[in-house]
Amino acid sequence: MTQLGNSFRRSIVKAGLGVVAIAGISTVGLVSIASADKYPSKPIELVIHAKYGGGTDTTARMVSIRTRRNLKTDISIVAKRGGSGAKAQNYVLTKPADGYTIMALTQSHLYTMARGKSNMKIDDIVGVARAMDDPTFITVSGKGKFNTLEELVAASKKAPLNWGVAQIGGTEHIGLAQFAKEAGIKFKVVPFGSGAQMVQALMAGKIDATLPNVSEAANQVADGSFKALAVMAEDRLKDYPNVPTTYEKGIKAKCSTTRGYAVLASTPQPIIDQISKAMVKAMKHDVFASYLAGAGLTVEGSVAGTKVWDKQLKAEYKVAASALKELGLIK
Repeated sequence: MTQLGNSFRRSIVKAGLGVVAIAGISTVGLVSIASADKYPSKPIELVIHAKYGGGTDTTARMVSIRTRRNLKTDISIVAKRGGSGAKAQNYVLTKPADGYTIMALTQSHLYTMARGKSNMKIDDIVGVARAMDDPTFITVSGKGKFNTLEELVAASKKAPLNWGVAQIGGTEHIGLAQFAKEAGIKFKVVPFGSGAQMVQALMAGKIDATLPNVSEAANQVADGSFKALAVMAEDRLKDYPNVPTTYEKGIKAKCSTTRGYAVLASTPQPIIDQISKAMVKAMKHDVFASYLAGAGLTVEGSVAGTKVWDKQLKAEYKVAASALKELGLIK
């Protein structure tokens, strides 16, 4: 009798699973839904690739202030330094796709993936929220002979000018390569090791032009030390209405430095949406808005949710991979 009862119960269970399968819902899906309903039930790790106290760390901590309140759980910042993001990426790949490991992301991560320097591929992740979008100026000395982008382009067609960048294969270098390709000019690239040194080199007259972020060159543009001939974007910036864009000049090249967050792509969508909503809400709060304002940025121009940010990430990756190949930095 007991054996018959057990057989009957097994038949009922199998029949139930069959109905689930027919409905197009797997048992894995049921587990994912259950996990999402309970998320978060423990602290979250936010993994950065840079040193504590740096820009990436500071931004992550500012984002976390209100995000932990919105998610009602603690968030710890964990640094996995090395390989321009490679160690952080490989660490994240060892973690479950359950939303309890979030990776801080900058363009360095995209370049590392494109050059095959880590095990992570672009399709392994999905962007959950963008925290900063810092556009790039094309600047020259305030005392120099160039007053318009057209004059700079015309001179560059006669002979390559010296352009300062932070690093070979970095954001400015890739942005410059795209600009040069679209404008039909040649250039000489001079790396300085950092954005600050790049800016100082232009102030000292050691280079002809450079591509600093708005936050890096705001003071110099304001006091006249630099002339911002264009911003590498599609739309003019609210705080710089007189600075034209490369797009309106017919040069379809854009460049900006971004900071955002991602999780593994196989993370259940309800959890991705929950993280995105919590982070975006946190970054629209006055605490983070004030932080952005201190860098000359706005919530409207910087903060974005998963749909916008993930699409941008994938597009930036394609541009970076193509540019690195053309520059001979990848095969």
